[in-house]
Amino acid sequence: MSQRAPASVGQRLEDVDTPALILDLPSFDKNQKTLFDLVKGRVRVRPHAKTHKCPEVGKRQIALGAVGLCCQKVSEAEAMVDGGIGDVLVSNEIVGAQKIERLAALSRRAKIGVCVDHAENLRAIAATGAKLDVYIEIDVGMRRCGVAPGEPAVALAKEIVKHAHLRFAGLQAYHGRAQHIRSMEERHAVIETAAQHVQHTKRLLKQAGIACPVVTGAGSGTFMLEVEAGAWDEIQPGSYAFMDADYAKNEWAAPLPRFEHALFVLSTVMSRPSASMAIVDAGLKASSVDSGMPTIWKRETLSYTHASDEHGWVEGKPAPALGDKLLLVPGHCDPTINLYDWYVCVRDGRVEALWPITARGAVT
Repeated sequence: MSQRAPASVGQRLEDVDTPALILDLPSFDKNQKTLFDLVKGRVRVRPHAKTHKCPEVGKRQIALGAVGLCCQKVSEAEAMVDGGIGDVLVSNEIVGAQKIERLAALSRRAKIGVCVDHAENLRAIAATGAKLDVYIEIDVGMRRCGVAPGEPAVALAKEIVKHAHLRFAGLQAYHGRAQHIRSMEERHAVIETAAQHVQHTKRLLKQAGIACPVVTGAGSGTFMLEVEAGAWDEIQPGSYAFMDADYAKNEWAAPLPRFEHALFVLSTVMSRPSASMAIVDAGLKASSVDSGMPTIWKRETLSYTHASDEHGWVEGKPAPALGDKLLLVPGHCDPTINLYDWYVCVRDGRVEALWPITARGAVT
């Protein structure tokens, strides 16, 4: 059940109830412009909705030139299509009869793509008779999902083209681990290796007489490296729109731009045990800490040191006063967003809009 919004349009930021997920619209808009201006005419952009989980964000990305969105789950894709998005790639393997039937039903309402890495899964998808774009995911170093590059990928492509109602749409080549390699030089080297796997697979597909329309992949920490490598036709960044404390630890240098922090968790000091410690009302249920604790925006003398379910410890001198509001930069934006029902969109210190996060909890 969706919770009531923690704010109203026109309200001052300092009056918003907490914890609340705050989206700073000027920084959000700037991040969008930075990415789309940088890659315009070079590759297609298919931003990842697993980050924002919000059709309103997706519509703004499409208005800037995105060809559609990515999702990781069928339920996310359903939320995007319900919200008016007409082209969605489920950039993940979908296994299980119920999920596959939902995927097939969704393909009757929108243009839908899906990834495969196993012939058995492909046969289950084909048995539905649904018209789908099918991408082969190749493992370019992530060591997660994906068939090996080269001949194993070609063998799977040969199976796809046997089904007249399925379209072999190309390759998915995403190196998630590379996104948070701190050194630009090391990130570049990893993507160069990934590009070699892609090019090798494309050559073998061509020799087999199988066209490879699109290679899709890339994330916020590497997308320009994929663009410059020339092996990718489409990029899938997600976090660039918001950024988080973990991404801020990366080295950022040409050709990759540094994006601005646009996403925050607004919190209130609920207790002040000492002159050097305060407790805020944003703990584990308000901000994901899998990639580290949040940082405190523009309060360099303060540190968010640890958290329990409903409480966060803020240390530093002087500690903020009881009732003070603090903006926290989440350690990891994606799972933090999944904790909220609403973006409270702020411009110049006032609430401009409230956007529902309709794919919150969409994990099936």
